[in-house]
Amino acid sequence: MLLLLLLTSASVLLPWAGAGRIIGGREVKPHSRPYMAYLKIQTHSKTSSCGGFLIRPDAVLSAAHCVDKEGIMRVTVILGAHNISDRERSQQKIRVGHWVIHPNYCRVSFKNDIVLLKLKPTARITEYVQLLSLPRSNERVTAGAECKVSGWGWTSVTGLRTNVMKEVELKVQNEEKCQQFRNYQRQSMICVGDDYGKKAVYHGDSGGPLVCGQKAHGIVSHGHKQCLFPEVFTRISYFEPWIREQLRRFALQELPGSPSSD
Repeated sequence: MLLLLLLTSASVLLPWAGAGRIIGGREVKPHSRPYMAYLKIQTHSKTSSCGGFLIRPDAVLSAAHCVDKEGIMRVTVILGAHNISDRERSQQKIRVGHWVIHPNYCRVSFKNDIVLLKLKPTARITEYVQLLSLPRSNERVTAGAECKVSGWGWTSVTGLRTNVMKEVELKVQNEEKCQQFRNYQRQSMICVGDDYGKKAVYHGDSGGPLVCGQKAHGIVSHGHKQCLFPEVFTRISYFEPWIREQLRRFALQELPGSPSSD
């Protein structure tokens, strides 16, 4: 994925794209995060990847900047994976029918960095593939909450990668920590990170969920290229009404005779 530059008063920012970097994390027990999705994104010139998570058998939630690029030919979602380089029997590979980027998404500031991908055929719910719950529109995760983020890929700033899913624990921070991001918005973003900068998400963890108390409260969005702390996540509760409306439209598209159905 081409990395987009975000100029702020503090520094140059880059969104995380690619397979995902969990720094200071640990390998999870295989298939213990059955909601995780691996997005393989093919354009005319290259293949990149992002994270995502299953919220309904026909819908995966991710970050808009993952699919905001020219010349996309195909997006494939891989569910039920632990080692993404293996052909595990648990895996389901599903081509994305189409996706809906939030209408107010901004590629420069990463405002409204959220996308909903429609799966066709729908995923089969199994021991290895399950849904992740979302918060209500008025439900906010508070500063100090300990949350987890999973992903595949980079494990260091030098680009070392892993093919197995790893996870890192990160703390929700006071909003003031992210005021260095000129375009930070309290309502629609969450400030997250490890105070000591030894644990982080980075390239390609984009789109993965910030899981707090068995719910996805955030989506990995962006951060500093050189500094691991703090990091900005899309606040899911703020977008809950929009998500609900898009899911309703997805369901309507499956009705026989619907103008939007294939």
